[in-house]
Amino acid sequence: MQAAGGTTLNADEAADGTTGVARPARPALSRRAVVVLGSTALLAVLLDQITKELSTNGLTEGEPVRILGGLVYLSLLRNSGAAFSLGSGYTWVFPLVTLAVIGWIGWMTTRLRSVPWAVALGLVLGGALGNLGDRLFRAPGVFQGHVVDMISLFGPYGEYFAVFNIADSCLSVGVVLAVLLELTGRQRDGSRVAKKQKAAA
Repeated sequence: MQAAGGTTLNADEAADGTTGVARPARPALSRRAVVVLGSTALLAVLLDQITKELSTNGLTEGEPVRILGGLVYLSLLRNSGAAFSLGSGYTWVFPLVTLAVIGWIGWMTTRLRSVPWAVALGLVLGGALGNLGDRLFRAPGVFQGHVVDMISLFGPYGEYFAVFNIADSCLSVGVVLAVLLELTGRQRDGSRVAKKQKAAA
């Protein structure tokens, strides 16, 4: 296509109404980052489910096991709520929140090119899926299932910190890592905010 004065326009320039102005390329999805995200999430889910299965088969509620000199106690607990049993009367809400988180992670991966971000999102995804499995498939029923917790720090019954599981740990570490990546200017597309600002200047 030709513009006034005989300048030749390509298809993209014609569609945008620009003449030779380069548009920034949209960052493509990185296969490596997606593989890291998926592998991290899968490992988190497997570790979570294995420890839950071992706990339900080997521990008895009300009979905590003291290890590491009392630094850690293995205390079987079935939690219908969130941390510290908050929201116990609204168990059905937590699967819906988890599904929203999974959808958000799916959207975040559309331009994912950063391996550190892939690890962070994979940990969050794996933790979310681990507890979602409990909500869907454990007693007393679908969307009402109680999450299996077993790790209590410094006391046998969560006196100092909420009793948690591997999925909770993965979620927490993933969120902290994501915050650190944001604070250091690392973007999901593999770039850094400081470099972007320098290039713009």
